[in-house]
Amino acid sequence: MSSTTVADGIVDRLVDWRVTRVFGYAGDGVDPLLAALRRQEERIELVTARHEEMAAFMATGHAKYGGEVGVCLATQGPGAVHLLNGLYDAKLDRKPVVAIVGQVVTSALGSGYQQEVDLHTLFKDVCAQYLQVVSSPQQLPHVLDDAFRTALATSSPVCVIVPHDVQQADTPAQDEQAHGVVQSSTAFAQGRTVPDDDQLRAAADLLGAGRRVAVLVGQGAAGAERQVRDVVERLGAGLTTSLLGKPLLDESLPYHCGVMGHLGTTASADLMSGCDTLLIVGSNDPWTEYYPAPGQARAVQIDVTARNIGTKFPVEAALPGDAAATLDALLPLLPERDGWRQDVERFVGGWRDVAERRVAQRSARLNPQLVLDELSAQLPPDAQVAVDVGSVTYWYARFLRLPDGVPAHLSSTLASMGSAMPYGIAAKLLHPDRPVVALAGDGAMQMNGLSELITVAHRWRDWADPRFVVLVLNNGDLAEVSWEQREMEGDPRFPTSQTVPAFPYADYATLLGLEGVRIEEPTQVREAWTAALAADRPVVVEAVVDPDTPLLPPRQPAEKVESTLRAIEHEPDGGQAADLLREQRDDEA
Repeated sequence: MSSTTVADGIVDRLVDWRVTRVFGYAGDGVDPLLAALRRQEERIELVTARHEEMAAFMATGHAKYGGEVGVCLATQGPGAVHLLNGLYDAKLDRKPVVAIVGQVVTSALGSGYQQEVDLHTLFKDVCAQYLQVVSSPQQLPHVLDDAFRTALATSSPVCVIVPHDVQQADTPAQDEQAHGVVQSSTAFAQGRTVPDDDQLRAAADLLGAGRRVAVLVGQGAAGAERQVRDVVERLGAGLTTSLLGKPLLDESLPYHCGVMGHLGTTASADLMSGCDTLLIVGSNDPWTEYYPAPGQARAVQIDVTARNIGTKFPVEAALPGDAAATLDALLPLLPERDGWRQDVERFVGGWRDVAERRVAQRSARLNPQLVLDELSAQLPPDAQVAVDVGSVTYWYARFLRLPDGVPAHLSSTLASMGSAMPYGIAAKLLHPDRPVVALAGDGAMQMNGLSELITVAHRWRDWADPRFVVLVLNNGDLAEVSWEQREMEGDPRFPTSQTVPAFPYADYATLLGLEGVRIEEPTQVREAWTAALAADRPVVVEAVVDPDTPLLPPRQPAEKVESTLRAIEHEPDGGQAADLLREQRDDEA
């Protein structure tokens, strides 16, 4: 091994952990690490974002799309502070990320030195599972090994802080055996956990006693898609998913009611309000008001993390275990019956009718629901989808039908704007031979998406498949919050806080050497998607859509709708929003 400094040893150990890509941004606090990465460029790639927050989001995206540890790198002080949002995204959506952060030289710590920040305090919540300052060269490589093992074992972000002078120090001999010298390795494996027989039998008896079973599936059911279908079909149950669970199962299944919750479907609301039994598989969905009402349904929950069981809904039968293995063991114990399949299929049919009417709804500007619905018809079967936070999340959840096996990710639990572009870049770097479609609103694009479009423009010529399509829903408004103000608070939209300044998104793409397409009419939508998905370079599709398209939960009580309408009445230009809301209310009746 040719390493001479601790920084070289860190890079060598990253390679030993089969890390091929580090997302970061330069700074003098990590100069030795940057030099070590330069010396190993053929083995490990440094991907520079335009901001450390984006580097952390890219590392989280890498973990989400790749199923492996994401790694990000930042300097001390402001660079470290900037990582926090992306790392919290990893924490809340339970993804393994290792953050390597520089620090001022150890002799200056505590002096109020330039860019000196108490990094241990800064990261102690977001990286609570493992946070270590490397104060001695002898701590490597075991600190990195512990960091990676912890990130993988706990599905969480961890942080290793390395002061500048420690990075510069000589690498100590690794074969020394002495008191206080810890030998380590990169060995790691996870087993499969299955509940015991008594737990399985109790769960099967509970599910077997139910007549109207609903199955709620989250991201923890990944790898158990077949088993979920088998259980749903055995029990004559209905199926709904959390937002993170949406990509797992084919939404064209006759018993699939779509996404549950605030941005879900009428079918999911009908399923949850009508069931007498609930099976939760790998979900910890926070929308508690959309679960069955208190006392309505008995529940079974399967989760590999036992502490998640019963945290969002009262559960009688807890099944701590891997979803696939647990469902395989549970299935033979379940009775086979028709259940309430006819009712469930009626819910699904009702939602599809509602969705069709909403896609056809006309207003002063382009209907955003139509834009996402048309993408469903054209999305390539090998695509990767990145979704931002805002009104686009609603349209993705309700109207985008993903081909089987197409991954789609977003900042779900943290719900941070600005995730689509860094996620899309991470996905593209993992699979440069597959097209990426990133879905964002104008607010998210102005927050940080425009800067990461520069990264796309910088890198796209290296990709085997140059297609990277960015949809920008340009409505001049932070539409999700505008509708939340009306619905949740009973307040009218506040233009000062909600207006998004005008910006030429398509023209900006052209300026960067990409393609830009601006659409304003329904007749332009299909052609725009066709052209963008066949282009020889990345494309920004700027869709000038209507902010008045209602963003309300399914099956809203009449008094809630009336409260929202009263709020809109106080807006001088709220007439169309009120009309569209009444139309959607009548659609659901």
